[in-house]
Amino acid sequence: MKIKVATIFPEMFSILDVGILGRAKQKGLLDVQVANIRDYSTDKHSKTDDAPFGGGAGMVMTPQPLHDAINALDPTRVARRIYLSPRGKTLNQETVEELAKERELLLVCGSYEGIDERVIELDIDEEISIGDYVLTGGELPAMTLINAVARYVEGVLGSNQSTDEESFADGLLEYPQYTRPQIFEGLAVPEVLLGGNHKQIEDWRFNKRLEITEQRRPDMYARYQAKSANGDLNTRSKK
Repeated sequence: MKIKVATIFPEMFSILDVGILGRAKQKGLLDVQVANIRDYSTDKHSKTDDAPFGGGAGMVMTPQPLHDAINALDPTRVARRIYLSPRGKTLNQETVEELAKERELLLVCGSYEGIDERVIELDIDEEISIGDYVLTGGELPAMTLINAVARYVEGVLGSNQSTDEESFADGLLEYPQYTRPQIFEGLAVPEVLLGGNHKQIEDWRFNKRLEITEQRRPDMYARYQAKSANGDLNTRSKK
């Protein structure tokens, strides 16, 4: 998968060179190209922002550098162009899996008070937010989106089971995980996980997912129950 990023802080994306994503890049499974928007500014000082028309606090990113950067990165408009914005639709698991099917993404990171609306009208396919809060720029949301999407690119995790059984994959949160030692600070691993009965382990994990989701995300639990009632999901009941 190819992901291109337009930002005024390209150095922030060095985090993508380590860990699982770093290995995916080395293997050629993930191709991330980061471009500095300032390089496309025609201003002699490489300026990319100006005061907003109509007044108000802060600065707005000017259209020329953004427009030129976007179209230099994606001249034939083959990429799905996304502006990371607090007013966009909230990124969720469904959207992550949908984006992972794209051949190419172009992520635009705004700063200051945002970007000139005309860039959105001319060059952006959709706006995406990672939550109901405001950050200083779109770089961290872009990295979050890249991390989430890359996990669904074939070969990145090495096992499809890693994504099949995790939180949100089927509308439930993940079950508790344990490893050695068997007893730590007086707390023991649940006995069912030690017996080797795969059916009992599967049932225990499923029921824990139901329990945790009901307690911590009643909104998700209600949606899951509604789908189960319609026969769309596993209908095993919580014990």
